[in-house]
Amino acid sequence: MTNAFDAYDLAGTKLANRIVMAPMTRSRAHGPGNSPTDLNATYYAQRATAGLIVSEGIQPSVVGQGYTDTPGLHSEEQVTAWRRVTDAVHAEGGVIFAQLMHSGRIGHPSLLPDDLIPVAPSAVRASGQVHTHNGMQDLVTPHELTEAEIAGTIADFASAARNAIAAGFDGVEIHGANGYLVHQFLSDNANQRTDGWGGTTEGRIRFAVEVATAIAAAIGADKLGIRLSPNNPYNDITETDTGEIYPALVSRLAPLGLAYLHLVESGDRELTRRLRAQWPGTFILNPATLPRYTGPQELALIEDGTTDLLSYGGLFIANPDLPARLAAGGPYNTPDYGKAFGGDHTGYIDYPSLSA
Repeated sequence: MTNAFDAYDLAGTKLANRIVMAPMTRSRAHGPGNSPTDLNATYYAQRATAGLIVSEGIQPSVVGQGYTDTPGLHSEEQVTAWRRVTDAVHAEGGVIFAQLMHSGRIGHPSLLPDDLIPVAPSAVRASGQVHTHNGMQDLVTPHELTEAEIAGTIADFASAARNAIAAGFDGVEIHGANGYLVHQFLSDNANQRTDGWGGTTEGRIRFAVEVATAIAAAIGADKLGIRLSPNNPYNDITETDTGEIYPALVSRLAPLGLAYLHLVESGDRELTRRLRAQWPGTFILNPATLPRYTGPQELALIEDGTTDLLSYGGLFIANPDLPARLAAGGPYNTPDYGKAFGGDHTGYIDYPSLSA
């Protein structure tokens, strides 16, 4: 019987097991020009026993930044700095993909240079606030991308993907989830366009398809995955037709031969099964388990064939050696998000080892 600790061939990349470290925002790119530091290298190297690490969201362009101290992959100094991280992970036998995340309308002008403002499919402000260096600020009405600017944004994604490979990443994941730019194009409240980039199902999925097509051409489809989150209202997203939009999107992505589809489940297991059946390649599931963390009981989703690989978020913060703990049946440290994300900026938490 297949289990989570079996090795896995991910489109030619060998994984030691089927446990994935999900992408999690760190806001600790304190190096020059929003680049990672040695602390980032330590953090990821500590977790290199995951079959696959997907990095925190990395902006593909200056205007793609939506939070304080998040890293980019659009400059030479960022590429050089990321090389230290990927070298550290590879030295521990790990595999790491870069998640490319354009935040779209989620952001604030104070985070951007040169009088830039956040951009989006339509000039529709999201409700809520975002953390800046001057405290919490209301989200602003974004600039609606022109067709020429959409083409430029797609080119930015492809360029950042090439930079990721130059920086030593084993591949790239497109962040098409959680209310950021790709997801904004898919939604029916953030995207109110009536041209070829909105309106119809085909128009709303077009941006995601063209970003994937451009990156696949730049680095190879076997080094590319995409993350989606149907029915996820995070960042003021409304989706009233997920049963139509997501099967249509998956049907357009499937012929590209991507390395994987990474699904963030929002409680609709039937839609998960439907998309899993549609997808011809590797399927990664981040299952709906709130209010608790994804735990050892979810390993059965690999055993029963619901998914090929299983991604864990919170438990990887508190348990750098999570695969070993899952194999041993625990014990598990409880994540302390105040320390991990908000306060001390130590960059990582040195929890006790499994044997402690």
